[in-house]
Amino acid sequence: MRIVFDHCVPKRLRNALAPHDVTRAAQMGWEELENSELLGAAAGAQFDVLLTVDQNVPAQQNLSALPVALMVVVAHPNTLEALKPLVPQMLTALATLQPRTLV
Repeated sequence: MRIVFDHCVPKRLRNALAPHDVTRAAQMGWEELENSELLGAAAGAQFDVLLTVDQNVPAQQNLSALPVALMVVVAHPNTLEALKPLVPQMLTALATLQPRTLV
């Protein structure tokens, strides 16, 4: 699965999500894109899912019109150490994630 990390996801989390192909938004030159633009860019670049820790994204988007799947991971604080315990759940969700869905 091709995953793009939102700006606020720690880049070192990518190693924990192997064997998935993970790219950061910054690597794509998308540092300035807001949520809806980022979702559109991810879809245009053939990503399967946008992974974010921004809990406001679902409220800001028309979920029925998502161009890619959206995974919102909730951890406090937003650090690698706080997110790593959630990796098994993320991998399980990614294994069955359908296009244009929110998890």
